[in-house]
Parts: sequence; structure tokens; C-alpha cells
Amino acid sequence: MKQQDPMDTSVSIASSADVFAWLSRFINIETGQFSTSLRLDRMEVLARLAGHPERSAPVIHIAGSKGKGSVTGMITAILEAEGLRPARYTSPHVTEYRERITQGNAFFDESIYIQAGRELVSIEALLRNTPQSDIRYFDPPAADDTEASFFELLTLYFFLCARLARCDVMVVETGLGGRLDATNIVEPLVSVITLIELEHTEFLGDHLGAIAIEKAGIIKREKPLILAEQAPAALEVFKQTAASCHAPLYYLPEVLDLQHIEVSPQGTTFSIASKRQALLPSPLKLTIPIPGKIQAQNATLSLAAAKLAFPTLKVASILRGLQDFTLPARFERIMDAPIFIVDGAHTPQSVEACVETFSALYGKQGILIFGCAAGKDAVSMAKILIPHFAQILITTPGTFKVSFPHLVYDTFSAEATSVGKESMVCYIPNTTKAIEQAIEQGREKKLPLLGTGSFYLAAEIRNKMHSCVLCT
Repeated sequence: MKQQDPMDTSVSIASSADVFAWLSRFINIETGQFSTSLRLDRMEVLARLAGHPERSAPVIHIAGSKGKGSVTGMITAILEAEGLRPARYTSPHVTEYRERITQGNAFFDESIYIQAGRELVSIEALLRNTPQSDIRYFDPPAADDTEASFFELLTLYFFLCARLARCDVMVVETGLGGRLDATNIVEPLVSVITLIELEHTEFLGDHLGAIAIEKAGIIKREKPLILAEQAPAALEVFKQTAASCHAPLYYLPEVLDLQHIEVSPQGTTFSIASKRQALLPSPLKLTIPIPGKIQAQNATLSLAAAKLAFPTLKVASILRGLQDFTLPARFERIMDAPIFIVDGAHTPQSVEACVETFSALYGKQGILIFGCAAGKDAVSMAKILIPHFAQILITTPGTFKVSFPHLVYDTFSAEATSVGKESMVCYIPNTTKAIEQAIEQGREKKLPLLGTGSFYLAAEIRNKMHSCVLCT
């Protein structure tokens, strides 16, 4: 059920902040709330009442466990460099909600957010006031299945903003899974699936094959799929689904050859050449200003998706879009003395990629600030991280999502003790105090700092740096 009546006659939308305040009244899985079911037909009813804004421009649709936010942003940057007006939908945000709904990689004009917000409020009221007998659902809903959720309304809000701004293309990241995700009402030019791993198992299933089935739900009949390298169990699901949908499959390791990756504190350079199904006229040498082998892989996936969707895309647009691309909390350097990196890695494989880059650039004796949301695989992440740091501070990853930092501390402490490093892990639940202690010790011992485990922790660190006495 909703926290409170999300719509009353006094709702006034005078700013984008008003829209997000109104949206916050609805059930939001991200914050640990949960309705009785995930239903795609609720979203389809909303879209129909809104006049199908999801059809106002062609779509590139992205799902996956790792890197989908970066891929969404990179595709957007490439298309913007081509001279198109792309709308981008991604999650989570780092600093504010508007980051999720943008024109290109910048905010829409405030008037767009306001006008679309007023339309959104009216559509939600229309849904509530429409007799259930007049609404077409796939399956008869339970009493509390008919109420729209936060993410469904946020997704509709994005489509409304994109339609009002007359965007040329929409680059859309799924929120949870794919098959029943609110974004899955689109009919895309291209579907993109990044690397998947075990995540959100309470919703998506407890093994890789089950999660792959949910992600594969975005594959549409006769629409191309560009697919990142996958584990065999997941790859088989994607191949079978693509075949059953007659969807042309472009499996990245078989299509493009990624070579000569060089990572430095300034970014990543690499080369790409076509293996078959020539997506590129000639080999390319590219640069992105974000360090990490994983970002080279994300960029390769992004340019392939953009080229499939827009075959006349110019090579110059690919180069220009990627060379200027940045996103907050993607191996972001927020301080120089001491060096302080924040990254939103929150799964074992993304954490492994992050710490591999950090150790290669700054060594293995740094200080880690770590916090993760409830339900994340803290055990696996502890095993990956402990060998790479001199000290680990466990803290609270903000208040947006449910977390149990004391249990995370117990996990890390037990793993550290098992390898004879019992004194390296400490528990500082107050994030500001953890930041202050890490910076003080980093300066005193001349050690680099890394904050990771959650986008919400990265956001907390970035925000609290401004009020941290030791940061100046």
C-alpha cells in the first residue's frame, strides 16, 4: 500500500523538486518497500492513459548487472556527438533525482520537468478514478495490485519529459531485471545486455540461469540484441531467447576484438577492430577519461549498440562522444591529497574490477571505506577486498536503502581474522566520521583512499566532503 494518499487536490507542481517529492509518496522497492507483485500491465495501462509517450521516439534498451549505467551514458554521449537529441533514463542517482532523467548527459530545462510533472499527476489521478472494469489487465489484479509504484511513475515521467522536449531517441536503462521492469513496454531499435551476475535474488531468482531469463525479457521479436561476454549458463539462455524471437544476436566477443588496453589515472585507451559482421569500417583507437578495463568493455558495447541502431553513425561521433564522457561515482577522483577515489561498484565482479584498477594505479596498501545495502554479497566482496588494503573502515551507505552495517562489519572482520589480519577492519557507522578518519590517516601515512560498495555510499561521500573539516 502507499505510504499516504499520493494524490490530493492540493498537489502543486512548481518545480522538479515538487515532482520528486510527490513521487516519494509511492511504494519504492529501492528503499525496501514492496508491493504484492511486479506487473508490467500496470505500466501499460499508465502508458495508454498518457497517449503512449514511450512511442514518441526510437529507443535503445539496456539491461544487465554490471556497467549498464555507464553503457547508457556512453551511448547517449555518442548519439549527442552525432548531433541527435537523446533522452537518457538511468538509475540510481548519485546527487539528485534529475540525474535519472536527462537530455543527453545534462538536465532538461526546468520547464520540461514541471510541465511533464503536472501531466504525470493528472495521469495518476485518471488511473485511480477509472473503474477497474474499464482497465485491461493481463491478469485480474488483487486490491493493492492496481496502484502505481514509484518506479512505474518515474518511468512514465521520463517518457513524458522526452516527448515534451521532442527528443530524437531515448536511451533507456532497466531498473530491476527486465521481463517485468516498467521500462519493458518499449519496442526498441536495439536491445543491449551487459554482463550479468547474481543480484536481487529475492526478485530475480537464485541462480544465473533464472536471472538471465529475467534479463532476456527485453529481447524483442526481430530486433537486434548486442550482448556482452557472459558465463555459459547465461549465454545459453540469451542464445535460446534470441533464436525464439528471431532476434539477430551480436555476441561481443565474436563480433569485436578489444585490444591494447592501457589504464592510467587520466583514463583508458584501447583499440577495437571488427571480427565479423563488420560493424566498424576500420580499426579504431579510442580514449575515455575514466580509468578501468571494464570501461573499455563498456565503451565497446556502447559503440556497437549505437552503430547497430544508427548504421550511418560517423566514426568521428564515436571518438568525440567517448573522449569527453564522464559519470559521477565511476572511478571518480574527488580529492588529490590524499588521493580519494569513489566508485559505485556493488557486486562481486564490479568490486573486483574496481579494486583491480585501484591497486594497479595506487598500490595495495591503501585505506578502504566500505558500505553496502542489505541483500548484497558482502562475503564475496570481503574476500576480494581484504588482500588489497592496509585498513578497512566499514560504515553506513546512506539512508536511502536499508542496510545493516554491523553485519557487514562482522562479515569483513571474520574474513580478516581468517587470514591473520584481524586488526585491519574497524566499524564506524557514522559516515562523516569514517570519512574524516580515513582522510586523516591517509594524509598522515600518505596512503590513497577508495570508497566503494554502493552508489549510495559514493553519494554520501561526495556530499559529505563539502562539510568535512578535514577535506579542505
